[in-house]
Amino acid sequence: MEANAGSDAMVGECPQAPQNAPRLPVLVIVVPCYNEEAVLPRTLPLLLDELERLVACGSVSPGSRLLFVDDGSDDSTWRIIDEAAARDERIMGVSLSRNCGFQNALMAGLLEARRCCDICISIDADGQDDERAMEGMVEAYAQGAQVVYGVRSSRASDGVFKRATAQGFYRFMAAMGAKTVYNHADYRLLSHRVLDELASYTEANLYLRGLIPLLGFSSATVSYERRPRLAGKSHYSVPAMATLALDGITSLTVKPIHLIAVAGGILSIASVFFIIWAIVVSCMGHAVPGWASLVCIISLIGGLQLFALGLIGEYVGRIYLEVKHRPRYIVERRVGVPPRAVQEGRPADEGESTGATR
Repeated sequence: MEANAGSDAMVGECPQAPQNAPRLPVLVIVVPCYNEEAVLPRTLPLLLDELERLVACGSVSPGSRLLFVDDGSDDSTWRIIDEAAARDERIMGVSLSRNCGFQNALMAGLLEARRCCDICISIDADGQDDERAMEGMVEAYAQGAQVVYGVRSSRASDGVFKRATAQGFYRFMAAMGAKTVYNHADYRLLSHRVLDELASYTEANLYLRGLIPLLGFSSATVSYERRPRLAGKSHYSVPAMATLALDGITSLTVKPIHLIAVAGGILSIASVFFIIWAIVVSCMGHAVPGWASLVCIISLIGGLQLFALGLIGEYVGRIYLEVKHRPRYIVERRVGVPPRAVQEGRPADEGESTGATR
């Protein structure tokens, strides 16, 4: 199931709502932010306009909202969110107590949205993702998809280095057995049912691009053309991208540890032949005295050590994936959050500490 955000019929036209249509879904658009004071004044009106259009078209409920998550910004990002929420009741804001990283900030927004929505769409604050693709996502949900992935139609806007490293990463993840969606970042629609299941995943080493496909459920894709950043500068440096890739690998698969164990076993076997060769050389009188025994010992112990480390790593890897229970984030403040989202007596989601609400 696939739609294209660039088609003329999808932009600016409202589909006719059938008679006796079911209740419209409440949509919450989740926008993680970190030091986005330069771009928020531009993306916030764009997202509000798209939300208004979806409501006017009868695609989503008039009670739909925007939710901005401030990931411990150092600039005036929270002030912009706070003032916008005071002006417009459709805008909600959540401020984390410190910078917890993009994936944790996004998870905070998803779990917050889960309390007051039927569907949610996550999108970056930089304006690069085409907000008009949301209509196709909502339509795919109406047709039965529980997860709708926003997929880039091309990487023409990327530089040669970023394009090569991104494609290489997707291929490497596939080789490691991790299920990911090619050319998909974090622009996606999730149903409330999917959010409920996602909330049960309590691991702190998050990589949502790989975790969402693990949930299963029926899915669809919507293609869109990615734009240049509207303002400000990207926070994804090469080290940050490398860290994200490492998080993806270590949180989704232990296959690299399998490979280390295999390498240790191969080296152990090879060392046996190397020992035989060293003994033959020694018997022929071509070796320095003591050299053969030294090579034999180093080869055998080195191979056994690497094999042992790989075997121990198998257990450590599983423990690493299972027993991390630190809070992923702490919510310091909330603004504009509907009362039922925080006053129903529901316990805080796993991995969350709650904060004050205004």
